[in-house]
Amino acid sequence: MNDSPQTQGIISLAILAMGGEGGGVLADWLVDLAEHNGHWAQTTSVPGVAQRTGATIYYIEMYPQAASPTGQLPVMALSPFPGEVDIVLASELMEAGRALQRGLVDAHKTTFIASSHRVYSMTERTAMGDGRVDEAKLLAGAQAAAKLFISADFAQLAEQTGSLIAPALYGALAASERLPFSRAQFEATIERSGVGVKTSLKAFAAGFDAAMQVLHPQTTSVADVTPLALPLHRQVGPKLQALAHSLEGTFAPSAHSVIASGLTRLADYQSVGYATLYAGYLQDLAQALASATLAPSLAEDLLRDGARHLALWMSYEDTVRVADLKTRRSRFARVSQEVNQSDKQLIDIHEFMHPRLEEIADTLPAGLGRWLLASKTARAVVGRFTQKGRVVKTSSLRGFLLLYGVASLRRIRPLSLRYETEHQRINVWWAQTLALLPQHADLALEVLRAQQLVKGYGDTHARGWRHFEKLMAALPRLQKLPDAANRLSALRKAALADDSGQALEQALSQLAPA
Repeated sequence: MNDSPQTQGIISLAILAMGGEGGGVLADWLVDLAEHNGHWAQTTSVPGVAQRTGATIYYIEMYPQAASPTGQLPVMALSPFPGEVDIVLASELMEAGRALQRGLVDAHKTTFIASSHRVYSMTERTAMGDGRVDEAKLLAGAQAAAKLFISADFAQLAEQTGSLIAPALYGALAASERLPFSRAQFEATIERSGVGVKTSLKAFAAGFDAAMQVLHPQTTSVADVTPLALPLHRQVGPKLQALAHSLEGTFAPSAHSVIASGLTRLADYQSVGYATLYAGYLQDLAQALASATLAPSLAEDLLRDGARHLALWMSYEDTVRVADLKTRRSRFARVSQEVNQSDKQLIDIHEFMHPRLEEIADTLPAGLGRWLLASKTARAVVGRFTQKGRVVKTSSLRGFLLLYGVASLRRIRPLSLRYETEHQRINVWWAQTLALLPQHADLALEVLRAQQLVKGYGDTHARGWRHFEKLMAALPRLQKLPDAANRLSALRKAALADDSGQALEQALSQLAPA
């Protein structure tokens, strides 16, 4: 065990945990551990504003009874003080970042134990682009800020053992040897609790082993072997074999993985015929690239980004897609797994649905959809049924059949107004990309990447499409500038920066007039 000076005085610990993760149980275990092994102990907690916007901070202090003067009790703090916490445990990587922001971690004092998994915040989920915080930066910052940093995916270990994350973190704490207690004493605390002992001990052991691997990594000599890229036909299912074989000689092997993903996605979205249409677009791009004199790296980026963004746009989200995904067997299985449903339990799944009149029109055949949007009478009649959302219980036969019926409209999707509209837009975007290739290949790449703005459905899609149109309208002005590609990239990032569009408008105002 560690004989550090901290064990001779007050030992302070802070636990940052979200609701339902067992942070309170972990704090109670630590108090019990201390009190049964010759220490005074105290715990306090400060609840966060919400389960994701803030975590509950549990603060524990313990002091050896042998060091207390006869008849006197130690005075312990009620909350952690920045720079004075011996041990910090964070149940999730963002909470580890919050611990750093609060100054709880000190490079000369603190042992920092954090789970590397993520539970994304609302700001990350609702961002127009990829709003996720850079996990590598968080881990690097934690490593630099702490005296000792132990990190592993403790949430996955808890899931594998059928327990909560708290016992796994408890095991990692035992492995760190920063407390003057043995592993057996840690485990005895769990046994005394009398609740979920078997699974908690399994999670404790898994967390202990994971921490030991961090503290004492096993170095093995492994040959540096670059994995071989699989042929395109080896990366798709049986129904796409013929199409994949016909494309293998057209595209460089480095692009096969992203093309295979696109083919699979679109065959699942609509049909093999739809994947064939996608392949036709890519063949046109390959021919244009072959005719242009480009650096190999730029040509590869154009092909890979083109394949990726084209597949994403062609698999646009509509009411049919939403209904299809919500009625798949895999989704019911995933939900059951996430809530740890047992064989003796039943589960109800309630979906909130609020389709707009425009989305209903988009699902109809093109002519009928245009009539619905143009007719005031039809809009008024249908609009009365779309003013409020409704809850559909997909775990019931009625609710399931309702969405299953909508999902079955996939067969007539190519006749729908939305299909017609989206493919008109795709054709213009693709033609614009091919036209720019000979003289402005770097700008063509940014035109492809602008597809990031066109996603989602309902208001999200409408807002993204307005931003995309503004970028395309700026192309004539951009082509006159020497740094056109960088300018368009900056505009795209500005459009992704906020929902209001103010950042984009400000960036557009700085362009020279046409």
